[in-house]
Amino acid sequence: MADTRLTTPSFLVLGIIDKLGEASPYDVKVEAARTVAPFWSVPHAQVYAQCDRLAQAGLLSEVRQEGGRNRRLMKLTEAGRAALAGWLADTAFVPVEARERSILKLWFGARGEVLAPEQLTQHHDTLAQYEDLAESVGALLTRGQREALEFGIRYERMMVDFWQWVEHHEA
Repeated sequence: MADTRLTTPSFLVLGIIDKLGEASPYDVKVEAARTVAPFWSVPHAQVYAQCDRLAQAGLLSEVRQEGGRNRRLMKLTEAGRAALAGWLADTAFVPVEARERSILKLWFGARGEVLAPEQLTQHHDTLAQYEDLAESVGALLTRGQREALEFGIRYERMMVDFWQWVEHHEA
């Protein structure tokens, strides 16, 4: 493991496999899309590559499922559990990289009053989805999942507020 640099996608894979107990790379991809994709997307190919890297580093064990499609099933090893636990306990600050395409467009000269209506529509829609999710399954979520969902709700509210400001702001 000393040679393996662990990245956020590495920990995403470890965390999902930990939650599922045992998973194929496909299961990880599906669970990531179902759960964390709204705030942390990961390309499908990266999930498969991470599973391979983590298995080679001894952080995941791998067995072939008998019969059927002969799927690879992965589990965390003790080293994998320790790496995940260390990451979860790490309180170091890492600045947020928003990567909002429309903000980049603003920087390079796009007209805010042209971008704002669509941005407002999309952020209002996403906010409504998050609020509906919080109302429908909020009680079933773990504390951390509920807090992550609350982040999404607050982020979308902030984006709605920002784009309203852009729409009505006079240069």
